[in-house]
Amino acid sequence: MAAALGAAAYAIRRDLARARDDAKRGRALQLMSLFAPPMEEARKDPSALLVWQPLARAARVMLPDEFVILDRTFGATFPFSAETIQAAHAQWSADWLAWESAHDAEYKHRAAEVQHDRLKLDAVEREKLARYQRKYAEYVRTAKALQALNT
Repeated sequence: MAAALGAAAYAIRRDLARARDDAKRGRALQLMSLFAPPMEEARKDPSALLVWQPLARAARVMLPDEFVILDRTFGATFPFSAETIQAAHAQWSADWLAWESAHDAEYKHRAAEVQHDRLKLDAVEREKLARYQRKYAEYVRTAKALQALNT
């Protein structure tokens, strides 16, 4: 009788452990589904990491076992590895340089068109500087925030 009770208790513990493991895997799959769109969004727009990385960090605190499963499966920190964040920072910087070059070319062209009228030229230069300063402030703010995500 004691052996039968022991075997039954063992079977119950085994079934409960299996149910807990199945539940963890199910939550891990839900997390994978939840973070798939933000991963793509962050790939297209690096500044999206500023919203999603803190949420992912909080989710990791709430569900550490599920993120261990995901990290093991993906071979890196899920959903945003250090490499992903570094790549986002590099992309943000490259996008900035491309924008800066296009901005400069646009305003050189506009300046050439109105060079005969000094007042118009001065207004274009002021507009160029103001637009540049706004964009540069956004670039710096986002670049610093992206760098801070890896700390």
